[in-house]
Amino acid sequence: MKQRDHLVGYLFVAPQLIGSVVFVFVPLGLVVWYSLHEWNVLADSFSFVGTENYAALVDDPRLPGVLRATGLFSVGLVVVNLGLALLLAVLLNQRLRGTIVFRTLFFSPVVVSLVAWTIVWGFLLQDDGGINGLLRLTGIDGPNWLRGDGTAMGAVVLVQVFKNVGLNMVLFLAALQGVPAQLYEAATIDGAGAWTRFRRITLPMISPTVLLTSIITVVGSLQVFAQIAVLTQGGPGTSTTVLVYYLYQQAFQFHHFGYGSALSVLLFAIVLVLTLVQWRMRRRWVLDET
Repeated sequence: MKQRDHLVGYLFVAPQLIGSVVFVFVPLGLVVWYSLHEWNVLADSFSFVGTENYAALVDDPRLPGVLRATGLFSVGLVVVNLGLALLLAVLLNQRLRGTIVFRTLFFSPVVVSLVAWTIVWGFLLQDDGGINGLLRLTGIDGPNWLRGDGTAMGAVVLVQVFKNVGLNMVLFLAALQGVPAQLYEAATIDGAGAWTRFRRITLPMISPTVLLTSIITVVGSLQVFAQIAVLTQGGPGTSTTVLVYYLYQQAFQFHHFGYGSALSVLLFAIVLVLTLVQWRMRRRWVLDET
């Protein structure tokens, strides 16, 4: 009976385990292996070079700018997305008429195709697009949002925020609805204002959800590709060339598959470190984690 129970348990976890091995661990191992080689598909050559590709990371003059653009995009996306999602969740958690309609409107972009969403916003943000058309009605001459050094990154960040803010909003909304109303009633009787109740009750009670959404958003911000490829192609110049788009250029446009694999390992290391840092810091601000 004990062996049969173990067998049943292994059968239940087998699909997930096999999928993880085939689609996660094996590709990750192959990427590390390829990063130790110089692979030229056009010349049909595959030679071992050791750590030369990693040494090239240190000497790459474009990499600091790429990392800077990646950091700007990630910080902008995380701050605006989480802040806006929490604000919308607090507003929609009120007992007001029409909140179901607004929840649907804010969440609907999440289920829209990413490429289709990005293409539509690409037309809207052109020099003669819909956004500038609306601004001209008010007498404002808008810039070319996707071609200006000072506007391209902000435009890409906002497109991504509007696409995924609904997901974090729903998660925050579910967490807010789980906060006991008695806590707010007791705080109100004690004379606590709205901001004090939010800071002392709401944020601590939903802190596990804040941790979850922050990890998801940070990881997602470091993996952005389609928005850059469709909207700016890394321009103007290299101002929006984030790490994923740069490794795509190296591997699939310049055919430096070994160096592209080394960039992939660098991306994996950055994601791993940031996730571990957030996970360790949870003990300081997440409720019941101390």
